[in-house]
Amino acid sequence: MSEPTQIDPLNLARAMIRCDSVTPRDGGALEHLEKALKGLGFTCHRLPFAEPGTEEVQNLYARIGDAPPNFCFAGHTDVVPAGDREAWTVDPFGAEIHDGYLYGRGASDMKSAIACFVAAAAKVLADHGGKTPGSISLLITGDEEGPAVNGTAKVLGWMREKGEVIDACLVGEPTNPTRLGQMVKIGRRGSLSGHLRVRGVQGHTAYPHLADNPIPRLIKMLTAITDASLDDGTPHFQPSDLQITTIDVGNPATNVIPAEVRAAFNVRFNDRYTSKTLTEWLRAKFDAVGGDYDLEIQVSGEAFLTPPGPLSELIAEAVKARLGIEPELSTTGGTSDARFIKDHAPVAEFGLIGQTMHKVDERIALADIEALTAIYADILTRYFAS
Repeated sequence: MSEPTQIDPLNLARAMIRCDSVTPRDGGALEHLEKALKGLGFTCHRLPFAEPGTEEVQNLYARIGDAPPNFCFAGHTDVVPAGDREAWTVDPFGAEIHDGYLYGRGASDMKSAIACFVAAAAKVLADHGGKTPGSISLLITGDEEGPAVNGTAKVLGWMREKGEVIDACLVGEPTNPTRLGQMVKIGRRGSLSGHLRVRGVQGHTAYPHLADNPIPRLIKMLTAITDASLDDGTPHFQPSDLQITTIDVGNPATNVIPAEVRAAFNVRFNDRYTSKTLTEWLRAKFDAVGGDYDLEIQVSGEAFLTPPGPLSELIAEAVKARLGIEPELSTTGGTSDARFIKDHAPVAEFGLIGQTMHKVDERIALADIEALTAIYADILTRYFAS
């Protein structure tokens, strides 16, 4: 009888980090992951998706076991650009190790966490003679850091068509601010971006009665939405927040009243709003000022919450057992692909430390890779035992 396959999470993480997988490129990252999973007995489906106006993205869905429940790990192998490579002290795609840290783009966000989960799955499978009481799956996309058009949402659609059901999902985003075990994410704020265009009538500044300056109206509109408090927060969410991101006139002449002015803003909103009710609130504020304007709305995700319950408790218990820390159940931060998964299964997020994600010299402690692997294995063991 052959020995159970073991996975070294550090070696797998380094192999994936060495792949320049800046969205939408895969760079070979999924090949390393698929090889490791097939060696464990997973059935792997490579899922390329594209649509007009977008580049093709490679995705992967892998599963071992046929019976429910199906515990799914979700994550992404795509990364943000390295930026100024001269500012790095190491090759951003070299996966170098220095002073107990693994360096490289994706070390924190989130190739190392993927490697930890694969290693954890290998351990649990070995402990159960190559089988589990249910199924283990991975949903890995290459389009999380980009527009998220050809990634997780389309994989979930493919799964629905194939009758693939997940019963619980853990997203391996770097949830911890400064120390492993600090935080489990049980929800995320929604994100709405608004593009406001206010129109007037161009004219000479010496003859304002013959023109209509749109800038004062824009200022009143922006003041109306920045001076008003959206809310005071909810039991699980911080207050909704609106930030102006740009104001553009594009007028090089000091003696010309412009014909139009544009502004953009972003709102991170909690579960007191949907994008629909928030848009209605914005339009009411703008209509009160009046005048000719257009408002274009883009929504990258709705606010959602997985109320504290079996999944978050299970993760917290595994964290406490390994690290002696009671993690905070939080909804802070930006959006993640959990916003798509929430409609299919209970979902929570727990991964590595996010302090250096997207930064120069992104890195993660080798000790944290070892600890996260053990925590993930404990989560799987507890899940199937329950």
